[in-house]
Amino acid sequence: MNMQHMLMHAQKMQRELAKAQAQLAEKEFTVSKGGAVTVVLKGDKTVVSISIDEDAFDKDNKEMVEEMIVLAINEAQEKIDEESEAINEKITGRPGGLGF
Repeated sequence: MNMQHMLMHAQKMQRELAKAQAQLAEKEFTVSKGGAVTVVLKGDKTVVSISIDEDAFDKDNKEMVEEMIVLAINEAQEKIDEESEAINEKITGRPGGLGF
């Protein structure tokens, strides 16, 4: 494989990765915890919404609800990271993408 062909192939993969990452950025990831908390994040990790069930609004549940929010956001971020890694690996054939 000559250098020009390798460069063209790398540029094509870069375009594919950029397109896939842009699509991922718009995708929504929803995670619910304990039936009391639901969070929605976009693929760029922007929080879209946090819903708390009315039954969870008891002052005795405050710490539990706060913990469920944290857990749900962290889980959604992990899902986004996993999907991003899968996109990189699918397009480049290796974990971590092109490495630049």
